[in-house]
Amino acid sequence: MTDIAPAAPGVQVTPNGPYVVRSVPLVRRRPVESEHGEPLTWRTVEQVGTEEVYVLCRCGQSGNKPFCDGSHARGFDGRETAPVSTYRERARLMPGTGIVVADDRSLCEHAGFCGNRLTNVWDMVGGSGTDDTATRAQVMAMIEHCPSGALTFRVSADGDDVEPDLRAEIGVVDDGPLFVSGGVPLARADGTPEEVRNRVTLCRCGASQNKPYCDGTHRDVGFRDASEQP
Repeated sequence: MTDIAPAAPGVQVTPNGPYVVRSVPLVRRRPVESEHGEPLTWRTVEQVGTEEVYVLCRCGQSGNKPFCDGSHARGFDGRETAPVSTYRERARLMPGTGIVVADDRSLCEHAGFCGNRLTNVWDMVGGSGTDDTATRAQVMAMIEHCPSGALTFRVSADGDDVEPDLRAEIGVVDDGPLFVSGGVPLARADGTPEEVRNRVTLCRCGASQNKPYCDGTHRDVGFRDASEQP
């Protein structure tokens, strides 16, 4: 374990170790799915009791998930590999009618809210799809449920991102990442602050190639935490 802790509410990555969290509520979040298995929205299924400062597993090997039990000491390589550039520097813009979608693939954790069995955000924004306000509203709703914030939207290319009003909390996603919402500050292991964003997903399987962020690798490595699910 480690005694490093952030000085204010937020999340601190520790060197080859866990996330140390101060004064941020912890919950369990699950997607609500359609009869076709399509994710539609999020629901909070449990409020998890914690102390003011608590420690979350980052290596994926803890026997007490989502909390750290010291398993990282067996040789976890937790070096951060995510770029230090800003979201706006990395994101590709996709203009439509009355909407501009920004897409940073490096942050995608493949939650699936950006599409369904009929269409997806990219197809709807392309061409004249967003001329229809119903289609435009569907694109906005899909993007607002993207947990990683890989997708955002704005009304004009030089305007501010339009973000959902989310509570500051950390959501444990079944067999997946930590869904951190509400602009919770995050600092790297060397103390460098990350860009504060409304939505990010943090790796907790230990295998992401974009640490500390999730890149969807938990599916490839078969990460499971079924023992912790209520």
